Amino acid sequence: MNRPNFYHGVAVAAVLAFVASTVIATLTPFVGLSSVVRLMIPALSLAYILYLLRSSAERTGRITTLSLWSALAVVTWWVCPPLPFYVLVHAGAIWLVRSLFFYSGILPALMDLGLSALSVSAFVWAVSRTGSVFLATWSFFLVQAVFIAIPAAIGRKGKPGHHADNETFERARRQADDALRQLLSQ
Repeated sequence: MNRPNFYHGVAVAAVLAFVASTVIATLTPFVGLSSVVRLMIPALSLAYILYLLRSSAERTGRITTLSLWSALAVVTWWVCPPLPFYVLVHAGAIWLVRSLFFYSGILPALMDLGLSALSVSAFVWAVSRTGSVFLATWSFFLVQAVFIAIPAAIGRKGKPGHHADNETFERARRQADDALRQLLSQ
């Protein structure tokens, strides 16, 4: 699939915000706010990571990524750190997955880290100002949707890929074949 656009991110933000607010409003009277929030954060993180993996052109490492994310989510849930740290762990996991699957350099990954910090700040601001789960989740994922503005590579000529490498390899292989033919013909 091609790299997602901003409108895909807006749609994903709206769906995730609606799901989060609905689930938290529905389950809070039965389970308690803290328990529901600690279940919704990894659920939203997983949903967004699945969206990122589906949108990425990179095909290798998906199972490993999901396995490592699952281990991180289970350990973090079991350790039960303070809620701000819990949010940061899952935001960091989203950043790491996006950095691995969408960027080919350290500078774009660092720019994305700044974007992730901004999205956490937007989340904190929205929840402190409005108290709305929908607006807080919407703000977080809406800022995350801006990642499409970060270039995949900075400072490289052209798009990194295998095309130029394949041409160089093929030229070297042809030269080696010619040299081998000359040795065998003598």
